[in-house]
Amino acid sequence: MRFGPVAAALSLFLAVTASVGHADNHVADPRAASLVVEGRAALAAGNAQEAIDAFEAALVIDPAYTAIFLELAEAARADGLQGKAIRYYREALERDPGNYAAISGEGEALVEKGALEKAKRNLAVLKSQCGNDCPETLALQTRIARGAPTPMPEQMAAETVTTEEGVAQN
Repeated sequence: MRFGPVAAALSLFLAVTASVGHADNHVADPRAASLVVEGRAALAAGNAQEAIDAFEAALVIDPAYTAIFLELAEAARADGLQGKAIRYYREALERDPGNYAAISGEGEALVEKGALEKAKRNLAVLKSQCGNDCPETLALQTRIARGAPTPMPEQMAAETVTTEEGVAQN
């Protein structure tokens, strides 16, 4: 009987420790972390493909490192691949549903793709979970206010291209 209270306190302590330990506190493999730093440097230098290569190599080394998906998404956006970026953000959200950076980043990629209504849904989720003054909420709100980027002149639609009279069609 003397050990009953001690055993109860010890079991409560272990239960709390186990639940806290279950949170996303992944320690990255040092090799993967080094590749992430290398990828960030390449992205800052404007080498999106080199950054993607470094991030993908880091993911091979440490597949549990969820933050790499956010890095891959940023590199894909820099390379103009918003659809691929959205896929990476969604993978990060599957692993960590409360990741505000992934929700905001996906919303920004949706705006860049022209899907403003879907981006506004992400904004609503951020406002409800993170609040109006959260940095991720403010970033997405600003991006939505700016709207979708206008296409460059060299990005013409297929309908605007006409055939010349001397050219035979197949």
